[in-house]
Amino acid sequence: MKILVLGSGAREHAIILSLRGEEAAHEILAAPGNAGIAQVATIVDLAESDPVAVADYANTHLVDLVVIGPEAPLVAGVADALRERGIPVFGPGKAAAQLEGSKAFAKRVMEAAGVPTGRAARAATLAQVSAALEEYGAPYVVKADGLAAGKGVIVTSELDAALAHAEAYLPSGPVLVEEFLSGPEVSLFFISDGDRVVPLSPAQDFKRLLDGDAGPNTGGMGAYSPLPWLAEDFGSEAAFVELVRRTIAEPVIRQLDAEGTPFIGLLYAGLILTEGEVKVIEFNARFGDPETQVVLPRLVEPLSELLLAAASGHLEDLPDPTFRPDAAVTVVLASEGYPAGPLTGRELSGIDAADALDGVHVAHAATADRDGKLIATGGRVLNVVATGVDFADARSRAYAALGLIGLQGGQFRTDIAARVAS
Repeated sequence: MKILVLGSGAREHAIILSLRGEEAAHEILAAPGNAGIAQVATIVDLAESDPVAVADYANTHLVDLVVIGPEAPLVAGVADALRERGIPVFGPGKAAAQLEGSKAFAKRVMEAAGVPTGRAARAATLAQVSAALEEYGAPYVVKADGLAAGKGVIVTSELDAALAHAEAYLPSGPVLVEEFLSGPEVSLFFISDGDRVVPLSPAQDFKRLLDGDAGPNTGGMGAYSPLPWLAEDFGSEAAFVELVRRTIAEPVIRQLDAEGTPFIGLLYAGLILTEGEVKVIEFNARFGDPETQVVLPRLVEPLSELLLAAASGHLEDLPDPTFRPDAAVTVVLASEGYPAGPLTGRELSGIDAADALDGVHVAHAATADRDGKLIATGGRVLNVVATGVDFADARSRAYAALGLIGLQGGQFRTDIAARVAS
């Protein structure tokens, strides 16, 4: 197949590496890509969030499948423009993508579908925010209603900080004040063709910058999969996955279909296990980052077959995907100053040596080739991904690889998957 992947991050690099690893010889195009993606795909000059430009390109170049990685093109309606041309696309249309693009929309859909989630209040003024914060109590949770690149959420015990966060986002529209839910978090992906829903393997990511879940919230500093500890409360990981499919994923997909906005693509369920229940913290409308980097290396079936079946409305023709028992760990290397003010333009070294280690590969998140030198261009720069027979093995490989990579001021967590490796 000729496959066009939209996006420029480690998630898109992971998707392309998975497609590249299949026996079938696909022609992979990427827009806009990055330095790492350029090594395994053909970079095309294309504005990823321009519906007309993407549809015209895919039509002119006879693209068989478009895979939309980030959220911005989804909310911009790129998938709609492609479907109007009859081009298979993996990604929901603009209306269904509101599941990520609007926290208030997601809460309404969950309520209509009977999906368990925390209480929330939509607040358009600082006075309404203050009243909701007082009602729910500390710790305080305030979320920007629209897209905020993973940084629109604050969880704090400081009332002044919660109000300041709300005040910063209110000029752009209402915010959501939610009750705080305590417990371990799980990320679980579902592939949907608008009717059928099939699960991938669960993962856990690490949002805080520093070891021990300290420091500011980030887009994610690492992840691991599978989650062996789910068996403690649910009997097995498979039982947990089936429970979430039956009580959360399928009801939401049915609700969206009933509203005339079928969801075709990747439903990301951000879950929390609290007081014996599984509740939804948030939904995303695309593969999660960095969880994709540890889920896809364990996938047994060809990813292209799953994505095309979903895009074409034929998931019923395929069995549920299966996963290797390997442990997978990814650790993010970030620039100095991330997330508040990352210092970019610094040179990277040692990537080839890290990539050459057994069971290790490097997924590029924000890199560019400048005059033959590899340069960091953003906050989260690289993902070192390692697989092993167990988590101790995978962690050892990941951190050995990180030790070979040079980036002035680079920072990473040292405790990713430590809980499951002991």
